[in-house]
Amino acid sequence: MERRGQIGLLDALLLDVVRLHETWMEVVFPRQLDPSTVLGKWKPETTPQKLGYYLWAALGAPLVAIGYPLLLLGFATRFYATRLDSALTRIGVVGAVIVAAIVWGTLTLITHLQLQPDDVIAVGAASIVATVSTALAATFSKVGGRFVSVLLAYPFAMTAFFLPPVVAALVTPTLEQIILPPSYDLAVWILDTFLFVGGLNDFLRASFDLETFGEQWGLPGLGYVLMWVGISVPLGWFLGVLVALANLVRPRPEASSASSA
Repeated sequence: MERRGQIGLLDALLLDVVRLHETWMEVVFPRQLDPSTVLGKWKPETTPQKLGYYLWAALGAPLVAIGYPLLLLGFATRFYATRLDSALTRIGVVGAVIVAAIVWGTLTLITHLQLQPDDVIAVGAASIVATVSTALAATFSKVGGRFVSVLLAYPFAMTAFFLPPVVAALVTPTLEQIILPPSYDLAVWILDTFLFVGGLNDFLRASFDLETFGEQWGLPGLGYVLMWVGISVPLGWFLGVLVALANLVRPRPEASSASSA
C-alpha cells in the first residue's frame, strides 16, 4: 500500500513537470498543452521546424526545473485560497466585512482600555485598513475573473494580512520587539538583493530612513507601513500569477468540468 502511494505521488509529480514543460512549448507552438481531439498534438515536420522545436524544448528544461518549486507554491496558495473562497461564499462579502470589523473593533476597544488616546487612534487606523482591505479583496475576488483577482484581490488580501500587525506594533511595545526589528532586517535584505540594480538601493537609503520617515508629519512609523504596503502588493501579484499557473498546469476538477460544459 505504501509503495503504491509513493508511485502515485511520483506519477503526479511527473505529470506536473510534463504539463509545465508543455505549457512552455505552448508559448511558441500550437496544441502542446491540450492537443486537439481531431488533429492531435502538433509535431514539427520540416527541418527548420524540428530545429526550432527541439531548441525551444531544450531552453525550457532548466526553466521548468527552476519553475516547478514555484508551481508547488502556487498549488499550496491555491489550496488555502480555495478554502478562504469557500468560507467567503458561505458568509458573503458583507459577512466577511462584518467579521473583520468585529475582530479589529474588539482589538481597538481593548487598546482603548489599556493605552493612551494617540495609541488607540493608531490601532483604530490599523483596524480600518484591515477591514477596508478585506472588503476590497473579497469584492474583487467575486466580481472579476482571473485577471482581476491577480491584479487586485491578491494584493488587497496580502495588505489585510500584513499591514494591521505592523501598525499595531508601532504602539505596542511587546509587538514592536517582535515585528519591527525583523522588518528592518528584511528591508536591508531586499535592498541588498532585489533593489541593487542601477544603484536603486543607494538612492533609497540616501532618501529615506525607515525608522524616522514620517516623523516630520507627526506620523512615526510611516516608513514601516509604506514598506509593508510595498511588499504586499507585488507579493500579491506574485502569488496570484503562481495560482494562475497552477490552474493552467493542473486545473481544478470543478474548473475543468465547467470549461468543458
